Amino acid sequence: MAVNLSNVEEAIISELKVSDDEAKVFLAVVKKGKMDAAKISGALGWNDEQRALAAAKSLVSRGMVIEITKTEFESLHPRFAITNRYRRRCEEEDVPFKKNLKVDNIGIVLEKSYEDARTK
Repeated sequence: MAVNLSNVEEAIISELKVSDDEAKVFLAVVKKGKMDAAKISGALGWNDEQRALAAAKSLVSRGMVIEITKTEFESLHPRFAITNRYRRRCEEEDVPFKKNLKVDNIGIVLEKSYEDARTK
């Protein structure tokens, strides 16, 4: 399966072993820029700010997002974020870390959205 904007969420979940909520939060922050938990939950149509906060904090621990304040988050550049998570996943599963084109393509697909959200 080639990675594109229509299936990138599915690729993040399957290749990086993150939850559905984590993938949605990561994509929202990549595409919209720095956000707090309230904005994230609003952007995703969730009425539970704690759900967004929990997913964002989990992404911090996975090396994909940084915590600006206790409730505000920003994504690392997609290529770095995706590679960080893939490296950790390899360590968790005790498999060698090596080039993975599908993982690389996730970062490439998200790069333009990331840049567009930060150069308005």
